[in-house]
Amino acid sequence: MIEITLSAMRFHALVGILPHERTTPQPIDVDLRVDVADGDGIVDYSALYAVVAAVFGSSHIDFLEEIGERIARDVLQHSARIRTARVAVRKPHVSLGGPLAFAEVVVVRRADD
Repeated sequence: MIEITLSAMRFHALVGILPHERTTPQPIDVDLRVDVADGDGIVDYSALYAVVAAVFGSSHIDFLEEIGERIARDVLQHSARIRTARVAVRKPHVSLGGPLAFAEVVVVRRADD
């Protein structure tokens, strides 16, 4: 098994359920880790990045969980060699009434799920 990680990808997107989150793009950070089965050829990192970017290019997304689910699903469909996708989605600007570096959701999906 081979592990590929793309760390700290940053996108600006309309994410959230509050009124201002529907009109003002905000930064969203994503880490993607995939487990790749042995086999011929390579899994192209730029193609994985493009899969992630396409999720943000779609439309407004209400929840970080939805972003993680979409990315995991699309990455698993990208190559039959990808066995597991782990997606961490972080929102650095969350107002919860006190100090907070970010809110993070982690989604892990396997090809056989």
